[in-house]
Amino acid sequence: MIKNIKIPDVTIERVALYLRPLEDYEKSGGHVISSDKLAELCNVNPAQVRKDLSFFGEFGVRGVGYEVSELLIEIKKILASDREWQMGIAGLDDIGMALVQHKNFLHRGYKFVAAFDSNPRNIGKHLPMGLVVQPLSKLKETAIDLSLEIGVIATPASIAQKTADLFFDAGILAVLNFSATHLRKPDCCLVQNVDFTFNLDHLAYRLNKKK
Repeated sequence: MIKNIKIPDVTIERVALYLRPLEDYEKSGGHVISSDKLAELCNVNPAQVRKDLSFFGEFGVRGVGYEVSELLIEIKKILASDREWQMGIAGLDDIGMALVQHKNFLHRGYKFVAAFDSNPRNIGKHLPMGLVVQPLSKLKETAIDLSLEIGVIATPASIAQKTADLFFDAGILAVLNFSATHLRKPDCCLVQNVDFTFNLDHLAYRLNKKK
């Protein structure tokens, strides 16, 4: 890996984009893949694929391509998805329930080990994966006890900041935010926002221009 070079966030996003097509390609029987083929599968430029991967080392053989299984291993190391991450989720209404039951999280190494809610109707519920929904007041204590590493927020916007603060106070440095509000955070912490309406607005704009 190249030292002392800041790797652009967009490069990391594209490297993550390469992962699933590579997995599908391997499942279909592919053992070696060219940068042209990988670029085609991901709808990017072949030169961009080579440039993105070059940030992290020398992969593949010129004129031959990349060994798929080896490239998958390296990309998972780059993304730190070659290990299991302990996650807690707050907010177990529709979005939260869909997230906590999504099998792809566990497939990627992201394991929900705790669930929290402020709604009395949800507290005490037994979830299909074996978790019991705890009150939000137990979040900090439980997060510390279980050594949670990532917090997921799917609460109403009105309590999202309070929930984020509980995660941060418990020493959790990364939060995935599905609530429709901007979160304040300490400088040491990371917040990734997932706003479906933002994506729809972008899509609607492009659709309108196309029409």
